[in-house]
Amino acid sequence: MPEETRMNPTRLLRPIRRLLAALLAAAAAAVAGPAAAASGPDRIDNELLVKLRRGADLQALLAKHPLALASRFGARPIFRLTVTGNARPADVLDALRLEPTVMVAETNSRQASPEARKNMAWAIGQPDAYAAQWAPAALRLSAAQRLATGRGVRVAVLDTGVDGRHPALSGRMLPGRDFVDGDRNAGEPAVTNGAAWGHGTHVAGLIALVAPNARIMPGRVLDPDGVGNSWVLAEALLWAADPDGNPDTDDGADVINMSLGTLARTDVLDAIARIAACQPAVAGDPVGDRSDPGYADDERRCAARRGAVLVAAAGNDASRVRQYPAAEGVYGLVSVGASRPNGSIAAFSNFGSWVRLAAPGQRITSTLPGGLWGTWSGTSMAAPLVAGTAALVRERAPTLQPKEVVQRMRRATAPSCDDLLPLLDAHAAVAGVRAPDRVCP
Repeated sequence: MPEETRMNPTRLLRPIRRLLAALLAAAAAAVAGPAAAASGPDRIDNELLVKLRRGADLQALLAKHPLALASRFGARPIFRLTVTGNARPADVLDALRLEPTVMVAETNSRQASPEARKNMAWAIGQPDAYAAQWAPAALRLSAAQRLATGRGVRVAVLDTGVDGRHPALSGRMLPGRDFVDGDRNAGEPAVTNGAAWGHGTHVAGLIALVAPNARIMPGRVLDPDGVGNSWVLAEALLWAADPDGNPDTDDGADVINMSLGTLARTDVLDAIARIAACQPAVAGDPVGDRSDPGYADDERRCAARRGAVLVAAAGNDASRVRQYPAAEGVYGLVSVGASRPNGSIAAFSNFGSWVRLAAPGQRITSTLPGGLWGTWSGTSMAAPLVAGTAALVRERAPTLQPKEVVQRMRRATAPSCDDLLPLLDAHAAVAGVRAPDRVCP
């Protein structure tokens, strides 16, 4: 990478580049065909997610409405309910929203990896390209790793599972959990024709590339086609925050990577993300209220320890359309776009004010199940590079709260060459300094 300098004459051209990039992104989205936003949020109509003021109010609610309990978040007054009989889910949902005991009522929504959603498949990669690819130099990773390597930091990967037997991942794994099949085997299934098969292993390899001494906690929330749902993701978030369910043990993730998303915002997922990141509770707020005694363990855990930094991929729709959970705006959450080798934002990457920063995401080589290597493009590849950087920061500055880690990474950025998004500089983030300007072509 050329030596960076504080004086960059190309900066005068950035407003023009920004306008051209926006026009090109809009054109790319139009050429690609109907965007996901045009078809509306992908809802699971017969599954309703409900947050009550008090857990004790559930039985009266079930007696009054055609609903059955499917699952609950421990002692918390948050429930997944199914519509019974011939009742129309929309009518039941409308009725629930009029109940004084109900704080949140919404339909469950499908989550998916951005690459599966846009049919962006990986290509065969080579092991020698893993460390020699362009991304480490763009992040100034070698300088960052002279300050920290992620030692003592736990990073959860909520994805399609992880093949921990891969040579690049062996010895770096912690026990995981499968939220798709309901067991403790979070490895990737032996399936090779799924649209997202290998996605989680690829993501884990990029965290290991940036933070080689961090430990990886795999949580399987997507099937081999890259499809899951918001309730399952919320379950995995709580598991990552407190794997053994004991708030007095320090076993939770310091960083949680979510290379997935949906166009449908989910308040229940937002509420759980706030708990995982230890965002302060807001009494009376439908999403942030934690006055029910069922949240006592969360309050104890967060009083004793910091929460997790949440990292989420911004999506591959080449637009400003918001994708969730990346656009939730949760305390301690950073949404990530993708850049390309010339310092501009990748044509497929989402952008806009809700995307906090970008990292390398075009033609990125990493691990695949069975000891293989693959090259993939997408914001899913950029997110774990940011998650790995967050792990380095957490080792270097262990007293920082999740929000402070995100703020530190945002300060450690320089404008992209098309001025669409700020680009992360891992060395500046770990050192706690501002990033130098980037030399653009």
